Amino acid sequence: MHRKTTPQVAARPAGQGRARDSDIDARILAAAKRQLAVLGYEGMSIAAVAAEAGTTRQALYRRWPGKAELADAAVASVEEAQAEAPPGAPAIADPFAALVAELTDFQQKVSRPGRLSLVGTMLQESTDLQVRERYRARVIHPRRQRLTAIFEAAQRLGLIDQDADLAVAVTMCTGGWYGRALAGEAVPADWPVRAAVLVWRAVGGDVDEGGPGRPGTAVPRITES
Repeated sequence: MHRKTTPQVAARPAGQGRARDSDIDARILAAAKRQLAVLGYEGMSIAAVAAEAGTTRQALYRRWPGKAELADAAVASVEEAQAEAPPGAPAIADPFAALVAELTDFQQKVSRPGRLSLVGTMLQESTDLQVRERYRARVIHPRRQRLTAIFEAAQRLGLIDQDADLAVAVTMCTGGWYGRALAGEAVPADWPVRAAVLVWRAVGGDVDEGGPGRPGTAVPRITES
């Protein structure tokens, strides 16, 4: 008697689950970031994120156990091209140019869709503390550390006052942008240079036509927009 046989399917190794789909991960994180920015932490929901990402709550829970963990991962995925300067990094030779570059980078990033709203979410007490701390560590603190390093380099080079209040100067650098945006005023394209000149003068820097410590380099004329 001939016995009918069936093809054998290779068994999945013990302990090996379904391969993680990075495309689903990216869609979930993008949806979570958008909802955090638009709805805030309280308004964001697992069900809505899953639906927007085109997946299921079960698939989402396999990746992140809860709302706080998902929000934390979304904040951690915020792209910040510039990282903290590593130990032993070259000294800042032109602090004023570095300041303009840093403020240009800040304006580009904060102007991205949803980014300003995300900042507002991080100011809400209802937002999970771990999520807020992640945002500060990922976005806020590195930026402030880089700005502080720029002003400290300027002090070492004798370009600004030795007793300048650097903590206030650092806050002025980005605070002016937020203030103008919240007032509903359009932020001009030349804002980085204008803000850098204003703060540089406030800490005792020279921004005459020769440039701040850089003879022959003209500072752009500042005109109100």
